[in-house]
Amino acid sequence: MNSPLPDNPPSPPARMRFLGVLPTGIWVLGLGSMFMDISSEMIHSLLPVFMVSVLGASMVTVGVIEGIAEATAAITKVFSGVLSDYLGRRKRLLVAGYALAALTKPVFPLANAIGWVLAGRFVDRIGKGIRGAPRDAMVADITPPQLRGAAYGLRQALDSLGAFLGPLLAVVLMLWLAGNIRAVMWVAVVPAFITVGLLVFYLREPERASIASPVSPLAGAQRLPGRFWMVVLLGGVFTLARFSEAFLVLRAQDVGLALAYVPVVMMIMNVFYAGFAYPLGAAADRVNRRTLLLAGLGLLIGADLVLAVAASPLTVFIGAGLWGLHMACTQGLLSKLVADTVPADLRGTAFGIFNLISGGALLLASIIAGALWSAFGPGATFTAGAAFALLAACGLIAYGVKPQAAK
Repeated sequence: MNSPLPDNPPSPPARMRFLGVLPTGIWVLGLGSMFMDISSEMIHSLLPVFMVSVLGASMVTVGVIEGIAEATAAITKVFSGVLSDYLGRRKRLLVAGYALAALTKPVFPLANAIGWVLAGRFVDRIGKGIRGAPRDAMVADITPPQLRGAAYGLRQALDSLGAFLGPLLAVVLMLWLAGNIRAVMWVAVVPAFITVGLLVFYLREPERASIASPVSPLAGAQRLPGRFWMVVLLGGVFTLARFSEAFLVLRAQDVGLALAYVPVVMMIMNVFYAGFAYPLGAAADRVNRRTLLLAGLGLLIGADLVLAVAASPLTVFIGAGLWGLHMACTQGLLSKLVADTVPADLRGTAFGIFNLISGGALLLASIIAGALWSAFGPGATFTAGAAFALLAACGLIAYGVKPQAAK
């Protein structure tokens, strides 16, 4: 079986490494992600505190809700990915997913019980699931293979820029509106609908032939190569080591950060994520990929250990910055590895399956994190995350050691 992590991937010509040569569609997809993330993160940077402080939810409840939400998105991605392969069209599903997410945004400021939040997160993540696999597959459809790392990195960088601007706006509005969380959430509705308009009017997709006959996730999975399944395993293990980012927000509040400034922790995480996602994504087109993955795990271990012992907001901010660097090292690269290891007519299916496994791992990781926090405190939660990341790094190193030939 060929390794999905070749030590010396082919390098694009120097003249092809600039942002300007990436297709316009990558910019449209990236800007759409940016505006949706502005909306989502304005809400999500305050939502864990809103659930605990206003609605009276426990830490276990937060972990279960976040895990269910992400697992829902992962499961939906399987079917939307298969459908986009069958139809030969991805834009319709992509726009439908963003539109559904936009329609859920008013649910959060209206919520007066934890059930509302669960329902809103559930439907919002269905929207994310519908758009996720078709969007990731479309990036590969419209980008030359030698630039896919850069393309995934740019889209993720713009997405993370939105995830930085969202909490920033949340802080400004919290101060301006005297801590009125519901009012801030109402403002967050606007950029979500900007995303929908941007994609409807400016996104173009290449002509693709549809699959001759309907396929199921199982039938598509049987056609996927062994190299792809190694990438799926890697993604699942990485996600087990990284639980929901809601726990970063709760850690900031736990060390005494004032409510109005709690979103700053997400701003810091995402400024590092956005700032390094493109250069590290482009690096994946020409350097050792295993090295990048190991660097990402090392950064996650460092982030978890810092957050485990944090006693001040400054320490939490340092941990959040390391967390963002870890995401920049790994997320675009894993997407590129999926795209590079599957046939073009099964990209949607492949991304759906990849995200299903990762989402299941995130559900398990978030439930474990919430239970550990409730039973033993935040230190145990982040120490366990570091232990999972260390195990993942050991496995990746072992995978890279070539066994000696039998004598």
